Amino acid sequence: MIDLHSAELEEMIQAEKKQVALEYHNEAWADGMSDGIETEILAETAITTALTELVRLHGEDDVLSLMETLRQRLEYGEFRPDRTIQ
Repeated sequence: MIDLHSAELEEMIQAEKKQVALEYHNEAWADGMSDGIETEILAETAITTALTELVRLHGEDDVLSLMETLRQRLEYGEFRPDRTIQ
């Protein structure tokens, strides 16, 4: 039997961790830009670092599956800066 309270708590913890991680990334991004690093370089190194770590943790096949999911999300416009959520 799944303890719903425990599952809800775990979801909240994960959401909080993601928010903190996003804040760390935003701060590092801003620091890099203020040091004169172009956004393209920041973006490529962030993706490369993330993929390297994911391959280390989960293997290439799982990361390829993730990349396909991200490709679909990109094609659907999820990452457009001007997108609207309905």
